[in-house]
Amino acid sequence: MPRFVALYVKHIDNLSTRFGRLAMYGIFLMIGTLLLSAITRNVLNIPLSWCIEMAQFTMTAYYIVGGAYSMQMGDHVRMDLLYDRYSEKTKARIDTYTSIFLVFYLVCLLIGSISSTMYAIEYDQRKFSQWNPSMIPIKVIMVFGITLMLLQSISMFFKDLAKSKGISLS
Repeated sequence: MPRFVALYVKHIDNLSTRFGRLAMYGIFLMIGTLLLSAITRNVLNIPLSWCIEMAQFTMTAYYIVGGAYSMQMGDHVRMDLLYDRYSEKTKARIDTYTSIFLVFYLVCLLIGSISSTMYAIEYDQRKFSQWNPSMIPIKVIMVFGITLMLLQSISMFFKDLAKSKGISLS
């Protein structure tokens, strides 16, 4: 494989790892928010209207930004009725082929998310609720997470292509 492909894979894997590990700490933010909600509602009898929605936004950011890292680590869900029986080279060939569809799907998703984010910015979109938060931050995070997943999918494509041809990228 050309040197720029190896550099691309190295840098994107590094980026996915950093943001994936950062996203993992989001679970503590979500737990803290839900704990605050439980304490203020049940102990102090002062329900906070924003806590549940903030926890939902945190969870969304958690799985969208962490998706690329999950894919990189191989911790994503896979339907493998026959896949486990194949050799590593055959698995790499199958993954190379299927990642073309994944990249197409992620490009479509990215186009939709950019459009949705532009709409949110143009019309100052807000969630219709008592708290009434702006949707812009979560939509920007959505675009970032999908972009990161797309870049990681291309990285996985190159790794699988190299593996299917018996080439090392390192």
